[in-house]
Amino acid sequence: MDLHKRLSQDNRVLWADVQMKKERQKRDLLHYFLDDSDKIKLQIHKKPLYPKGKPFNDELWTQEWYLQDTRTEPDLPKLDLNVLPLYKNGITGKGIRISILDDGIEYTHDDLRANYDPKISYDCNDEDHDPLPRYDHSRFNSHGTRCAGEVAMTADNGKCGVGIAYNAKIGGIKLLDGIVTDRIEGTALGYAYHLVDIYSASWGPNDDGKTVDGPGRLAAEALRRGVNKGRNGKGNIFVWASGNGGNKGDNCNCDGYLASPYTISIGSASQKGEFPWYGEECASTLAVTYSSGAYKDQMIATTDLHNECTIRHTGTSASAPLAAGIIALALEANPDLTWRDVQHLIVWSSEIAPLIQNPGWQKNAAGFYFNTRFGFGLMNAFGLVKAAVNWTTVPEKRICAVTAPVRLNQTIVYGEPTVLKIFTKGCGNSKNRVRFLEHVELRTTIEYPIRGVLEIFLISPSGSKVQMLARREFDKSSNGFKNWSFMSVMTWGERVEGLWTVSISDQVGPEGNNGVVTEAVLIFHGTEQIPSYMKQGPRNYNLNYNKVYNTANKIFGSGESNYDDAYSNLI
Repeated sequence: MDLHKRLSQDNRVLWADVQMKKERQKRDLLHYFLDDSDKIKLQIHKKPLYPKGKPFNDELWTQEWYLQDTRTEPDLPKLDLNVLPLYKNGITGKGIRISILDDGIEYTHDDLRANYDPKISYDCNDEDHDPLPRYDHSRFNSHGTRCAGEVAMTADNGKCGVGIAYNAKIGGIKLLDGIVTDRIEGTALGYAYHLVDIYSASWGPNDDGKTVDGPGRLAAEALRRGVNKGRNGKGNIFVWASGNGGNKGDNCNCDGYLASPYTISIGSASQKGEFPWYGEECASTLAVTYSSGAYKDQMIATTDLHNECTIRHTGTSASAPLAAGIIALALEANPDLTWRDVQHLIVWSSEIAPLIQNPGWQKNAAGFYFNTRFGFGLMNAFGLVKAAVNWTTVPEKRICAVTAPVRLNQTIVYGEPTVLKIFTKGCGNSKNRVRFLEHVELRTTIEYPIRGVLEIFLISPSGSKVQMLARREFDKSSNGFKNWSFMSVMTWGERVEGLWTVSISDQVGPEGNNGVVTEAVLIFHGTEQIPSYMKQGPRNYNLNYNKVYNTANKIFGSGESNYDDAYSNLI
């Protein structure tokens, strides 16, 4: 009898597991692009439409187009994440700790060392407290340093650029420079959870259009512990890059980290306000920030290895740290925000106007616009923080699970959708009663000969329809889905009560394909009481957001700030 079996059968042992290697991929696109010197030449073009002077002396500040409105044409979408008014109000991320889960960070870098915090840093691969990257000629381990710089590059020191939360403290948790196991992921996700405010992760299972994988038992437990006990019970915030598998038809609901209610899935938009070629459409995406787009579009400026700088950080890898930085600004303004408050604030404040020309927008029954390409829209730092200052904590979280009346081995046949009808009262008068939705999970077990031909749609009682799973051309697996959870945020704020519909189909074939659904459970996450901010009525979207440049209102109090820079007077 092997050791694992003996341990599993010993009643003194609660749990035993053989740790297996987990394939993990960084979510940048380095190999597609030019070197820095050529790229800088491409980025020097017409003067911005809205000149604002140069508030920082950092050498790459003018390349940080996503932190300032650098439009050269009036018909382009608003290009920045609306952070400058926050800096004018003194909100810069001070006092907030962000840990980058990655391949290490070069904490000796001139633009990082002032904000580096060793107390929230660790090397899970070598099991020591030094997360310095391993150097080689390929710069393969530059990823974490680049992500860290986006968040917390020191401002006004003449070096590289300006971090979006440039007074926040940054840590590095190194786990991607070696064999990754569930134990290593669990250690990384839970390291210093009592000190860390935000964890930022720009990696995940392979974005190859055929992988279905997520957190193991230890990593999943670290996420649960983080949201329940981190930040003195207010919960750690886990920000995750939504994946770069769009050109392979990947779907981020096949990534269990992104399908978790405990993480914030962040996608990308290009500088033209378009869905990038690498983006994945997904029902679990909460919002987007800017990143690289087409070949000649600008990328993201940040720190690089060997005390150098770069302007070519790319992919959803670059989007997640920007979101983490915006959240840090909100936590500085209101440290009492819970992990769920942060998600509600993102839903409430994100903008659709810069992305409105893209297809796929639909309004749910609670009045929120949603798009599987962009979630609830482009993050608006000023709008989010302004709402956060006087925020009322959302009501207690409830979870209601309703099992579908699946007939034993209910059949799926090519060309004929299998429809499951699930009626619920949101767990009625029990302590688990949910009336107002946050996340909806579909946990299901499906046996099918070709997994990638399956599509799954979810329709709410209010008629909101969202695709939980799209076809994946490269997924030829016969393994199906085993107790897998798909997640959607599309019905955020809607009422739970009524008839829910799940449609599972194979419209591709070949003919003769057939399989079975052996389990289907809808898990509703939400509240019994309506959140305070929703009592104001549906979200009022500013569709003139692209044209208006008067967001220099004071965060604390009302009225105009007395700013002397040009943009404060542009209407």
